[in-house]
Amino acid sequence: MIEINNVTMKFDKNKGEKEDFTALDRVSINIPESCIYGFLGSNGAGKSTLMRLMCGVYPCTEGSIKIDGREVFDDPEAKGKIFFVNDETIQYSTYTLKDLKNYYKCYYPQFSEEVFDRLTEKLSLPQNKRMSQFSKGMKRQAVVVAALSCKTKYIMLDEAFDGLDPAMRKIIKTMIVDELMDRDAAMIVSSHNVAEINELCDRAMLIHQGHLIFAGEVDEIKSGFCKLQTSLGSRQMTKEMAEAAGLEVMQFSTLGSVAQMIVRGGAEDCLAKLKGLSPILLEAVPLTLEEIFIYELEVRGYGADILKEN
Repeated sequence: MIEINNVTMKFDKNKGEKEDFTALDRVSINIPESCIYGFLGSNGAGKSTLMRLMCGVYPCTEGSIKIDGREVFDDPEAKGKIFFVNDETIQYSTYTLKDLKNYYKCYYPQFSEEVFDRLTEKLSLPQNKRMSQFSKGMKRQAVVVAALSCKTKYIMLDEAFDGLDPAMRKIIKTMIVDELMDRDAAMIVSSHNVAEINELCDRAMLIHQGHLIFAGEVDEIKSGFCKLQTSLGSRQMTKEMAEAAGLEVMQFSTLGSVAQMIVRGGAEDCLAKLKGLSPILLEAVPLTLEEIFIYELEVRGYGADILKEN
Protein backbone atom coordinates (compact mmCIF):
# COMPACT_ATOMS: atom_id res chain seq x y z
CA MET A 1 0.00 0.00 0.00
CA ILE A 2 1.02 3.61 -0.64
CA GLU A 3 0.07 5.71 2.38
CA ILE A 4 -0.18 9.47 1.85
CA ASN A 5 -0.76 10.98 5.27
CA ASN A 6 -1.59 14.65 5.85
CA VAL A 7 0.83 15.82 3.14
CA THR A 8 1.52 19.52 2.71
CA MET A 9 3.97 20.85 0.14
CA LYS A 10 5.09 24.47 0.05
CA PHE A 11 7.46 26.14 -2.39
CA ASP A 12 9.50 29.26 -1.64
CA LYS A 13 7.73 32.46 -2.55
CA ASN A 14 8.67 34.26 -5.75
CA LYS A 15 9.87 37.83 -5.78
CA GLY A 16 6.98 40.20 -5.00
CA GLU A 17 4.85 37.52 -3.30
CA LYS A 18 4.09 37.74 0.41
CA GLU A 19 3.83 34.05 1.22
CA ASP A 20 5.24 30.70 0.12
CA PHE A 21 3.15 28.89 -2.48
CA THR A 22 1.17 25.96 -1.04
CA ALA A 23 0.88 23.32 -3.77
CA LEU A 24 -0.72 20.68 -1.52
CA ASP A 25 -2.56 21.23 1.74
CA ARG A 26 -3.06 18.30 4.16
CA VAL A 27 -3.80 15.63 1.56
CA SER A 28 -4.43 12.08 2.80
CA ILE A 29 -5.22 9.02 0.65
CA ASN A 30 -4.31 5.33 0.60
CA ILE A 31 -3.55 3.47 -2.63
CA PRO A 32 -3.90 -0.30 -2.15
CA GLU A 33 -2.14 -3.01 -4.10
CA SER A 34 -3.61 -4.36 -7.34
CA CYS A 35 -5.73 -1.35 -8.21
CA ILE A 36 -5.77 1.33 -10.91
CA TYR A 37 -6.07 4.71 -9.21
CA GLY A 38 -7.00 7.88 -11.11
CA PHE A 39 -5.78 11.36 -10.17
CA LEU A 40 -8.22 14.05 -11.31
CA GLY A 41 -7.91 17.78 -10.87
CA SER A 42 -8.03 21.23 -12.37
CA ASN A 43 -4.97 22.68 -14.09
CA GLY A 44 -2.32 23.39 -11.48
CA ALA A 45 -4.25 21.47 -8.81
CA GLY A 46 -1.16 19.67 -7.50
CA LYS A 47 -1.44 16.25 -9.18
CA SER A 48 2.08 16.27 -10.65
CA THR A 49 3.53 17.65 -7.42
CA LEU A 50 1.95 14.79 -5.49
CA MET A 51 3.33 12.26 -7.96
CA ARG A 52 6.84 13.66 -7.60
CA LEU A 53 6.54 13.47 -3.83
CA MET A 54 5.37 9.86 -4.13
CA CYS A 55 8.51 8.83 -5.97
CA GLY A 56 10.80 10.74 -3.59
CA VAL A 57 11.97 13.57 -5.84
CA TYR A 58 11.79 15.91 -2.85
CA PRO A 59 10.54 15.71 0.74
CA CYS A 60 7.13 16.79 1.98
CA THR A 61 6.99 20.07 3.89
CA GLU A 62 4.67 18.29 6.33
CA GLY A 63 3.20 14.81 6.55
CA SER A 64 4.55 11.54 5.17
CA ILE A 65 4.41 9.23 2.16
CA LYS A 66 5.16 5.55 2.73
CA ILE A 67 5.45 2.72 0.24
CA ASP A 68 4.81 -0.63 1.90
CA GLY A 69 5.57 0.95 5.26
CA ARG A 70 8.82 2.68 4.24
CA GLU A 71 9.18 6.46 3.99
CA VAL A 72 9.88 7.01 0.29
CA PHE A 73 12.14 10.06 0.41
CA ASP A 74 15.82 9.15 0.50
CA ASP A 75 15.06 5.40 0.66
CA PRO A 76 16.35 3.48 -2.39
CA GLU A 77 14.42 0.33 -1.47
CA ALA A 78 11.10 2.19 -1.37
CA LYS A 79 11.89 4.11 -4.56
CA GLY A 80 12.76 0.84 -6.30
CA LYS A 81 9.13 -0.25 -5.97
CA ILE A 82 7.75 2.59 -8.08
CA PHE A 83 8.30 3.83 -11.64
CA PHE A 84 7.24 7.36 -12.62
CA VAL A 85 6.39 8.23 -16.22
CA ASN A 86 6.18 12.02 -16.20
CA ASP A 87 4.71 14.22 -18.89
CA GLU A 88 8.11 15.12 -20.38
CA THR A 89 10.32 12.90 -22.57
CA ILE A 90 12.98 15.40 -23.67
CA GLN A 91 15.54 13.73 -21.38
CA TYR A 92 15.52 10.69 -23.68
CA SER A 93 16.11 12.63 -26.93
CA THR A 94 19.54 11.16 -27.69
CA TYR A 95 18.57 7.59 -26.73
CA THR A 96 17.79 4.71 -29.03
CA LEU A 97 15.56 1.94 -27.68
CA LYS A 98 18.69 -0.06 -26.85
CA ASP A 99 20.06 2.90 -24.88
CA LEU A 100 16.74 3.23 -23.05
CA LYS A 101 16.77 -0.47 -22.17
CA ASN A 102 20.37 -0.41 -20.93
CA TYR A 103 19.75 2.73 -18.89
CA TYR A 104 16.91 1.23 -16.86
CA LYS A 105 18.61 -2.14 -16.52
CA CYS A 106 21.23 -0.35 -14.41
CA TYR A 107 18.66 0.87 -11.87
CA TYR A 108 16.05 -1.91 -11.77
CA PRO A 109 17.54 -5.38 -11.12
CA GLN A 110 14.23 -7.04 -12.03
CA PHE A 111 14.17 -5.38 -15.49
CA SER A 112 12.84 -7.81 -18.13
CA GLU A 113 14.48 -7.65 -21.53
CA GLU A 114 11.87 -10.14 -22.73
CA VAL A 115 9.03 -7.76 -21.88
CA PHE A 116 10.85 -4.77 -23.38
CA ASP A 117 11.68 -6.53 -26.67
CA ARG A 118 8.24 -8.10 -26.96
CA LEU A 119 6.33 -4.87 -26.41
CA THR A 120 8.53 -2.63 -28.58
CA GLU A 121 8.18 -5.19 -31.39
CA LYS A 122 4.43 -5.36 -30.85
CA LEU A 123 4.21 -1.57 -31.18
CA SER A 124 6.56 -1.54 -34.21
CA LEU A 125 8.84 1.04 -32.60
CA PRO A 126 12.02 1.72 -34.64
CA GLN A 127 15.02 0.12 -32.97
CA ASN A 128 17.88 2.22 -34.36
CA LYS A 129 16.43 5.72 -34.46
CA ARG A 130 17.12 8.23 -31.72
CA MET A 131 14.02 9.16 -29.77
CA SER A 132 14.37 12.78 -30.94
CA GLN A 133 13.17 11.41 -34.29
CA PHE A 134 10.13 9.75 -32.72
CA SER A 135 6.70 11.36 -32.80
CA LYS A 136 5.28 12.51 -29.46
CA GLY A 137 3.09 9.42 -29.33
CA MET A 138 5.98 7.06 -30.12
CA LYS A 139 8.08 8.61 -27.33
CA ARG A 140 5.22 8.05 -24.93
CA GLN A 141 4.88 4.43 -26.04
CA ALA A 142 8.60 3.78 -25.55
CA VAL A 143 8.67 5.15 -22.00
CA VAL A 144 5.53 3.22 -21.02
CA VAL A 145 7.18 0.04 -22.33
CA ALA A 146 10.26 0.83 -20.21
CA ALA A 147 8.02 1.31 -17.17
CA LEU A 148 6.34 -2.06 -17.67
CA SER A 149 9.69 -3.76 -18.29
CA CYS A 150 11.09 -2.57 -14.95
CA LYS A 151 8.46 -4.76 -13.24
CA THR A 152 7.94 -2.44 -10.29
CA LYS A 153 5.08 -2.99 -7.87
CA TYR A 154 3.66 0.47 -8.59
CA ILE A 155 3.65 2.50 -11.82
CA MET A 156 2.73 6.19 -12.01
CA LEU A 157 1.69 7.72 -15.33
CA ASP A 158 1.34 11.50 -15.54
CA GLU A 159 -0.81 12.26 -18.61
CA ALA A 160 0.53 9.00 -20.01
CA PHE A 161 -1.85 8.86 -22.98
CA ASP A 162 -1.16 12.40 -24.16
CA GLY A 163 -0.16 12.47 -27.83
CA LEU A 164 -1.66 9.08 -28.66
CA ASP A 165 -4.38 8.71 -31.28
CA PRO A 166 -7.63 7.01 -30.11
CA ALA A 167 -6.71 3.59 -31.57
CA MET A 168 -3.24 3.64 -29.97
CA ARG A 169 -4.68 4.85 -26.64
CA LYS A 170 -6.83 1.72 -26.58
CA ILE A 171 -3.88 -0.52 -27.48
CA ILE A 172 -1.61 0.99 -24.81
CA LYS A 173 -4.31 0.81 -22.12
CA THR A 174 -5.00 -2.85 -22.93
CA MET A 175 -1.27 -3.61 -22.92
CA ILE A 176 -0.81 -1.92 -19.54
CA VAL A 177 -3.76 -3.69 -17.92
CA ASP A 178 -2.62 -7.09 -19.25
CA GLU A 179 0.92 -6.61 -17.91
CA LEU A 180 -0.27 -5.34 -14.53
CA MET A 181 -2.71 -8.22 -14.07
CA ASP A 182 0.06 -10.74 -14.79
CA ARG A 183 2.02 -9.58 -11.74
CA ASP A 184 -0.72 -8.08 -9.53
CA ALA A 185 0.76 -4.57 -9.68
CA ALA A 186 -0.93 -1.21 -9.12
CA MET A 187 -1.06 1.82 -11.40
CA ILE A 188 -1.63 5.48 -10.58
CA VAL A 189 -2.62 7.59 -13.58
CA SER A 190 -3.40 11.28 -13.98
CA SER A 191 -5.42 12.54 -16.92
CA HIS A 192 -7.53 15.49 -17.97
CA ASN A 193 -9.71 12.98 -19.81
CA VAL A 194 -12.21 12.16 -17.06
CA ALA A 195 -14.07 9.63 -19.20
CA GLU A 196 -10.79 7.76 -19.59
CA ILE A 197 -10.29 7.64 -15.82
CA ASN A 198 -13.87 6.41 -15.43
CA GLU A 199 -13.25 3.64 -17.96
CA LEU A 200 -9.82 2.56 -16.73
CA CYS A 201 -9.76 3.08 -12.96
CA ASP A 202 -11.49 1.37 -10.06
CA ARG A 203 -10.53 4.16 -7.64
CA ALA A 204 -10.10 7.91 -8.07
CA MET A 205 -9.54 11.16 -6.25
CA LEU A 206 -10.24 14.80 -7.14
CA ILE A 207 -7.88 17.56 -6.07
CA HIS A 208 -8.37 21.32 -6.54
CA GLN A 209 -5.97 24.10 -5.58
CA GLY A 210 -4.02 21.65 -3.46
CA HIS A 211 -7.05 20.44 -1.47
CA LEU A 212 -8.48 16.93 -1.65
CA ILE A 213 -12.17 17.08 -2.63
CA PHE A 214 -12.98 13.38 -2.60
CA ALA A 215 -11.30 9.97 -2.88
CA GLY A 216 -12.56 6.41 -3.03
CA GLU A 217 -13.90 3.68 -5.27
CA VAL A 218 -15.32 5.09 -8.51
CA ASP A 219 -18.70 3.37 -8.09
CA GLU A 220 -19.03 4.71 -4.54
CA ILE A 221 -18.13 8.23 -5.66
CA LYS A 222 -20.77 8.16 -8.40
CA SER A 223 -23.40 6.79 -6.00
CA GLY A 224 -22.84 9.83 -3.76
CA PHE A 225 -24.27 12.28 -6.31
CA CYS A 226 -27.39 12.42 -8.45
CA LYS A 227 -29.44 14.64 -10.73
CA LEU A 228 -33.06 15.15 -9.67
CA GLN A 229 -35.95 16.31 -11.84
CA THR A 230 -39.16 17.30 -10.13
CA SER A 231 -42.34 19.29 -10.59
CA LEU A 232 -44.88 20.41 -8.01
CA GLY A 233 -47.54 21.18 -10.63
CA SER A 234 -49.02 24.62 -10.03
CA ARG A 235 -46.40 25.47 -7.41
CA GLN A 236 -42.89 26.42 -8.47
CA MET A 237 -40.11 24.38 -6.92
CA THR A 238 -37.25 26.52 -5.54
CA LYS A 239 -33.73 25.80 -4.36
CA GLU A 240 -34.69 27.00 -0.88
CA MET A 241 -37.50 24.43 -0.72
CA ALA A 242 -35.11 21.64 -1.71
CA GLU A 243 -32.57 22.70 0.90
CA ALA A 244 -35.30 22.97 3.54
CA ALA A 245 -36.18 19.34 2.71
CA GLY A 246 -32.61 18.38 3.65
CA LEU A 247 -30.87 18.26 0.26
CA GLU A 248 -27.35 19.58 -0.37
CA VAL A 249 -27.89 21.34 -3.70
CA MET A 250 -24.86 21.98 -5.90
CA GLN A 251 -26.70 23.40 -8.91
CA PHE A 252 -30.35 24.36 -9.49
CA SER A 253 -32.27 25.35 -12.62
CA THR A 254 -35.86 25.40 -13.87
CA LEU A 255 -37.55 24.93 -17.22
CA GLY A 256 -41.21 25.80 -16.97
CA SER A 257 -42.62 23.97 -13.97
CA VAL A 258 -39.85 21.36 -13.94
CA ALA A 259 -36.89 21.90 -11.62
CA GLN A 260 -33.56 20.17 -12.16
CA MET A 261 -30.95 20.00 -9.45
CA ILE A 262 -27.57 18.39 -8.86
CA VAL A 263 -27.32 17.15 -5.29
CA ARG A 264 -24.90 15.32 -3.04
CA GLY A 265 -26.31 12.07 -1.74
CA GLY A 266 -27.66 8.74 -2.86
CA ALA A 267 -30.64 8.71 -5.22
CA GLU A 268 -32.94 6.74 -2.91
CA ASP A 269 -32.32 9.00 0.07
CA CYS A 270 -32.68 12.20 -1.98
CA LEU A 271 -35.94 11.06 -3.55
CA ALA A 272 -37.35 10.23 -0.13
CA LYS A 273 -36.61 13.76 1.12
CA LEU A 274 -38.64 15.34 -1.70
CA LYS A 275 -41.66 13.03 -1.48
CA GLY A 276 -43.01 15.10 1.40
CA LEU A 277 -43.60 17.97 -1.05
CA SER A 278 -46.11 15.78 -2.99
CA PRO A 279 -44.48 16.21 -6.42
CA ILE A 280 -46.31 15.18 -9.58
CA LEU A 281 -42.94 14.40 -11.19
CA LEU A 282 -39.95 13.04 -9.35
CA GLU A 283 -37.05 11.09 -10.83
CA ALA A 284 -33.34 10.61 -10.27
CA VAL A 285 -30.69 10.34 -12.99
CA PRO A 286 -27.17 9.03 -12.24
CA LEU A 287 -24.21 11.29 -12.96
CA THR A 288 -21.04 10.38 -14.82
CA LEU A 289 -17.66 10.94 -13.19
CA GLU A 290 -17.05 13.75 -15.67
CA GLU A 291 -20.26 15.53 -14.61
CA ILE A 292 -19.30 15.17 -10.94
CA PHE A 293 -15.85 16.62 -11.74
CA ILE A 294 -17.43 19.65 -13.47
CA TYR A 295 -20.05 20.34 -10.81
CA GLU A 296 -17.59 20.00 -7.92
CA LEU A 297 -15.27 22.56 -9.51
CA GLU A 298 -18.14 24.88 -10.44
CA VAL A 299 -19.27 24.91 -6.80
CA ARG A 300 -15.77 26.10 -5.91
CA GLY A 301 -15.89 28.90 -8.50
CA TYR A 302 -13.42 27.33 -10.93
CA GLY A 303 -13.51 29.35 -14.17
CA ALA A 304 -16.19 31.74 -12.90
CA ASP A 305 -14.04 34.86 -13.32
CA ILE A 306 -13.12 33.89 -16.87
CA LEU A 307 -16.77 33.33 -17.80
CA LYS A 308 -17.74 36.72 -16.31
CA GLU A 309 -15.07 38.46 -18.42
CA ASN A 310 -16.53 36.88 -21.56
